[in-house]
Amino acid sequence: MTIDDTKQAARQRVWAALDRADAVRPPGAAGHIPSFVGAERAAHRLAELEAWQTAGVVKANPDAAQLPVREQALRENKLVYMAVPKIAKPLPFYLLDPAHVGAEAATSKRAAEVAPTVGPGTMRPVDLVVCGTVAVDHRGTRIGKGAGYSDIEVALLTEAGLIGPDTTILTTVHQLQVVDEELPESAHDFSVDLIVTPDEVIECGPRRRPAGILWDHLDASKIQAIPVLAELYAKR
Repeated sequence: MTIDDTKQAARQRVWAALDRADAVRPPGAAGHIPSFVGAERAAHRLAELEAWQTAGVVKANPDAAQLPVREQALRENKLVYMAVPKIAKPLPFYLLDPAHVGAEAATSKRAAEVAPTVGPGTMRPVDLVVCGTVAVDHRGTRIGKGAGYSDIEVALLTEAGLIGPDTTILTTVHQLQVVDEELPESAHDFSVDLIVTPDEVIECGPRRRPAGILWDHLDASKIQAIPVLAELYAKR
């Protein structure tokens, strides 16, 4: 099996386990970053961590699973950069500034209505990255739903100097998403430093992150579909 095949098999196992346990909200697990039952408790557990409490700037994914985390950040007056779904705009992050928006702006629909979009050129350095995950192992190797957007977002901000050695990367998941076997990883994948479930916090390591965008891991159609990548590629 290829790495991609092995990753997909792991996704299928986790999606099925979540559905069997009724541990995910509609529309179900398959094909999604699972909107897991207990996401609010995981967000509350995350808020107790020093890495969270000392963070002023948070970069987050737009998925429903991490909505409680984004809401918590805005309630605590943290600046949130939320990725535009599919990184589909030339300025690929919503700027959720608690001075101008409330916690309701943490949904993608509301953010699109009230929040401006920004690109790396005007963004502040990121203290904490919250990512969505389908499956993650105890080393911090994570698998998303397969589109690769989280990897591109982290690589883009790393290349811009906005994610650095002191930036913590974490994920919130259901316990069933934490697997015992070692998951495969590619050179463009980043690992997480912390896994936060409704019931525990798992410290991972060693840290593994790409130094920036690995262009040879992106096909031409992906580059052209993401405006910020197309612009950067044209300038190479």
